[in-house]
Amino acid sequence: PGYLSRPPYPPTGRDRRDLIAMLYAIIATDKPGSLKARLSVRPSHLERLRALQDQGLLVLAGPHPAIDCEDPGHAGFSGSLIVAEFSDLESARAWAAEDPYALAGVYGDVQVKPFRKVFPS
Repeated sequence: PGYLSRPPYPPTGRDRRDLIAMLYAIIATDKPGSLKARLSVRPSHLERLRALQDQGLLVLAGPHPAIDCEDPGHAGFSGSLIVAEFSDLESARAWAAEDPYALAGVYGDVQVKPFRKVFPS
């Protein structure tokens, strides 16, 4: 199950609803000063990501350190990137809206866009 087991290009002549689900990029920007809130709800955030991963739907996920460093410490993070498979754009938006970081006010802005994976193949 999941995007890795599906053909990269669907056959022609089929209804779009019968084709593979799309990948979507969830691109979130943290509000300034939100590190404390981020850390407090991180376990819940990771639990939701693990659920996507267990379903074979997660391509990648991680934060953007606020400075050029693996562990930015008190500098915190400037946002997050999640690429996952959803049935449609509205489902991806709904999932993003329920993310613990979004609900806790960590994110100041969240964009959800269709994503087409090209590499690695």
